[in-house]
Amino acid sequence: MKITFLGTGTSTGIPVLGCGCEVCRSTDTRDHRLRTSALITTDTHRHILIDAGPDLRTQLLTHHNAPIDGVLVTHSHYDHVGGIDDLRTLTYPNGSDIYCRQNVNNDLHRLLPYCFNNKYYPNIPKLRLHTIEEFKLFELAGVMITPLPVKHGALDILGYRINNMAYITDATLLPTETIDAIKDIDTLVINSLRITPNPTHMNLEQSLETIRKINPRQAYLIHMSHQMGLIADTAKLLPSNVAFAYDGLTVSIPEAKHKK
Repeated sequence: MKITFLGTGTSTGIPVLGCGCEVCRSTDTRDHRLRTSALITTDTHRHILIDAGPDLRTQLLTHHNAPIDGVLVTHSHYDHVGGIDDLRTLTYPNGSDIYCRQNVNNDLHRLLPYCFNNKYYPNIPKLRLHTIEEFKLFELAGVMITPLPVKHGALDILGYRINNMAYITDATLLPTETIDAIKDIDTLVINSLRITPNPTHMNLEQSLETIRKINPRQAYLIHMSHQMGLIADTAKLLPSNVAFAYDGLTVSIPEAKHKK
C-alpha cells in the first residue's frame, strides 16, 4: 500500500493570499502547500481518496488523473469537502461512494443539494453517501478501515486506520481509545498547524507529544500553516522518526494484520 500526499496545507494553503512572509515567498517547493488531502493506492492498484478539498482538481491532474474507488471524509469543513463535485468525471458513469459521519452526510446534502434533488438533472455527480461509526470496521477497495474518533476543538470528527497506517487531520485531541487503537502502528499521519498554540488544531509540541504516545515507526506531519516556518529550518526540530510531509510525497506502507 502507498499514500500520496496530494496536499499538506491548512485551510488557506501556502502561499497565503495577501501574505509576504518568508514562507509564502519561499522558493523551496516543499513550502508550497495545497489544502490537505491524500490518496491511498492498495496492493491491487485500487484508489481511496481521503478528503476532497477545493484544490482537488489541480491535485488529481498533477498526481492521479484516473478513477477513484471511494472517498473517506474526515469532516465537512470546506477545505476538506469543497472539491467533491470535481469527482464526477473520474467516477462516471457509476458514481462515487463517500464514507462519513451522519452529521457530514447531512452537511453534504446542504452543500450539494442538486445531487440529492428528486428531479433528475444530467451530468450531476452521482453520490452514494455511506454513514459510518467510530470503531466499526468496513471494507473499501478490498481494504479494512477503522474510523477513529478525533476532537477538532469542540467538533467530533474522524481519523482512519487503514491497514498499517493511521491518518488523522485537524485534531486538537485524540481520545485514549483512539491512541490505544493505533499504538505502535507502522505509519502515522497527523496534523501540526504551527509552532504556537491554537484552539482547534494541535501545534508542533502537542503533535510530537501525541506521536510519542502512539510510538509509530514513522510519523508524517500534515495540515501546516505558514506559521510553522520554513520547512528546511523547522525540520531540524523533529525527532528522527518524524518528518514533514509535502505535496506530492509518496510513501510505501508495510503490510500488517488489521488491528480490531
